[in-house]
Parts: sequence; C-alpha cells; structure tokens
Amino acid sequence: MKDILAKYVPEAAVDYCFDLIVHWRVHLQIVNDRKTKHGDYRKEADGKHRITVNGGKNKYRFLMTLVHEIAHLTAFEKYGRRIKPHGLEWKHEFRTLMLPVLNTSVFPADLLQLLARHLRNPSASDGTDVTLTIAFKQYDPQTEYDYLFTLPYNSYFQTPDGRVFRKVGLIQKLIECTEVQTGRRFKFRPNAEVKQITHEK
Repeated sequence: MKDILAKYVPEAAVDYCFDLIVHWRVHLQIVNDRKTKHGDYRKEADGKHRITVNGGKNKYRFLMTLVHEIAHLTAFEKYGRRIKPHGLEWKHEFRTLMLPVLNTSVFPADLLQLLARHLRNPSASDGTDVTLTIAFKQYDPQTEYDYLFTLPYNSYFQTPDGRVFRKVGLIQKLIECTEVQTGRRFKFRPNAEVKQITHEK
C-alpha cells in the first residue's frame, strides 16, 4: 500500500496517510478522474469504509482530497450519522487531520499559505475557493483546458461534455454565458475549466 500511495501523495505524507488508512480500516480505491468530484466516502452495509479518490497526477490535490474524505469518516464515527456532511464537526475533523501535513516538507510554500487560509473555514469543495484552485492547477500536467475567467468576453468555449458557450458577462462573482445551441443563459464559477474554440456563426 505504501508503494501505491507514494505514486499519488508527496513522499513526506506517505507514512501519515498509510497510518490513517490502516487505523480507520479504509478500503481506498483510486479511480479515473471524474469531472464532478475529486473523491467520495461511504460506509458500506457490511460496515466497511470505502473511499474513492481521483488518481490524477497532482499529488497535493490527491492528498487534500484523501484527508477530506477521511474527515467525513471520522466525523460520522465520532458524532453520529445525523450531522451535516460538511458541517462544524466535519470542518473540525478536516482541520485536525490536515494539521500534521501543513508544513513545507509536504506542500510548496505558495500552496501552504493558501491552504492555511482555506482551512479556517473549509468548504465542501476546494473548487469554490478560486485562489486555491488556481494554485493547485500550477501543479497539474499541461492540458488544453483553461480557466474561464482567463478568456476574453464574447469568446467561445467548450465544456468537457462538449457543449459550446459564449462568455457574456459577470453577475455576483459568477460568469454568465450563453449556450450556443439553445440560447439559454448559464452561470459558471470563474475557475471552471473550459477549452477556448473558434466558433463560426
């Protein structure tokens, strides 16, 4: 298991992650990247704890996602199943579990500062923290996708599911876009990953 973890988390965090997995008897599954989520946790009918994490090449995101999901496990085990999934109990567990890896032997200094800020009030998804998402992306493999906020207004782009939009405006920190095929308006987070395209009218 340690050999596998070493491929996905920073070297200095391998032992820590291994100990958490063993202690909480986690069945960890590393899966292909999903567009809608980085990881998930569920307790099976037989009582086993199953966690899945996207197996991308960004070790810092993988580590944060793994700890995020283990925090769900520990929060439910300590406080019961009636708590909110991302409520105060989970926030406390997530901060506590992240503390041992919040150092420069695990994370680069630029990420460390942003993570410390994020953990003051962690959200259900790091994707809602635009600054942190952008910082994480620096450590992603190069792709054809860019953040929506970097595209000029009136430019066209394609989402990962193949739909085509035109970027038209900004509404309360969200970017308003028009779907070309239907003419419907949609709002996107600024850090949505899209592919800029040339669109012939």
